[in-house]
Amino acid sequence: MPRSRLMEIPDMLESFHHVALIVSDYERSKRFYTEVLGLAVIAETHRAARHSWKLDLQIPGGGQLELFSFPEPPARPNQPEACGLRHLAFQVADMDAAIARLTGQNVAVEPVRIDPLTAARFTFFKDPDGLPIELYELAQA
Repeated sequence: MPRSRLMEIPDMLESFHHVALIVSDYERSKRFYTEVLGLAVIAETHRAARHSWKLDLQIPGGGQLELFSFPEPPARPNQPEACGLRHLAFQVADMDAAIARLTGQNVAVEPVRIDPLTAARFTFFKDPDGLPIELYELAQA
């Protein structure tokens, strides 16, 4: 069995740490990620010299999400898809319960699809700035 290129670089990467997002409306995005998605606040910092806020959020299972605000950031291109971050994906144990929680908070969720490679159920919804967020439910063995 051929070794992958990643296996040739031992101990280079230890784990996932964080993803950083620039948001257009800090308070709206803070509410969405903490109240709708339920992420816990690690730290919140006002950076007066930059006229911006930084919010560090804990992702269950490890890693962090950083939200940044800046005055008048340009809009995120959605169609056609642009190079760069395509979407965030979170694993869920119960897709139906996760969708019910989101729709109960007036978040539009796409129909559930099945990943043809893994047989996992997945769906997408968008954050307040239009960033696609995927929910991914691993197929039961």
